Amino acid sequence: MTKNVVAIIQVRMSSSRLPGKILANIGGQPMLSRVYVRTARAKTLDEVIFATTTDASDDPVAEYCDFSGIPFTRGSLYDVLDRYYQAAKEAKADVVVRITADCPVIDPELIDNVVSALLEDEYDFVCNRLPPPWTRTYPIGLDVEACTFKALKKAWKEAKEPQHREHAMPYFYEGVQFESKIKSRKSDFGPLTFDLEQGISSRGFRVVLLHNPTDFGDYRWTVDTPEDLEFMREVYSRFDGRDDFTWKEVLDLVHDNPELMKINAGVQHKTLKDIDKRALK
Repeated sequence: MTKNVVAIIQVRMSSSRLPGKILANIGGQPMLSRVYVRTARAKTLDEVIFATTTDASDDPVAEYCDFSGIPFTRGSLYDVLDRYYQAAKEAKADVVVRITADCPVIDPELIDNVVSALLEDEYDFVCNRLPPPWTRTYPIGLDVEACTFKALKKAWKEAKEPQHREHAMPYFYEGVQFESKIKSRKSDFGPLTFDLEQGISSRGFRVVLLHNPTDFGDYRWTVDTPEDLEFMREVYSRFDGRDDFTWKEVLDLVHDNPELMKINAGVQHKTLKDIDKRALK
């Protein structure tokens, strides 16, 4: 049976550290457009949609999507888990892929790796990063998470803690104990290889974590501060108008030009403990 695989990109204007960043210009296009186009190149996806909020601050997002012909839904400002569930339900998704709109070098091949791993063995949740105490080996900003709609519905019904609702996916992997690691797994959708760990979470979800064989987990390629935005504009400027460069090309770029990494080297990455205090008012 063919699965309907839907990527849902969460997007809102009211970022706590860099408000309006999703419409910031990167190489002649707003950041959310960069993310949409790159995500849509993934071969495993049937549809890509934005999930923004009903808050008036996100009217510009809705207007941009209307103008550009990009499908979108609107939902809760702070309950991101509910926003994902409602968007997935409306799209009749069997598999939900979570992408965030502040990752303008998201790589379609990495999306395909995650989705193909989920579909191949019918796991509940597959990702290419997890927060501490686990490790990540892909740069921050290449994050891909995928789950079945069945698992998403279970989490939506059961999750009560603020961090579960705001960060959308922690309910799946909390307490996971990885039981085995498989080396040099090759994707059906490209030349990239990856290792994977598989295990069972404390709530019984079957979880898989993909790893790059070489650890680049401390590289920062997301946009959450002015320094991040400056870094990303520099990256795009080096590709002479191209937007189809791969993450491996970005890797080569920063290794050949180490001064680029210094631009946002001092930025502290957020953790799951960082809850938007505005949601608690």
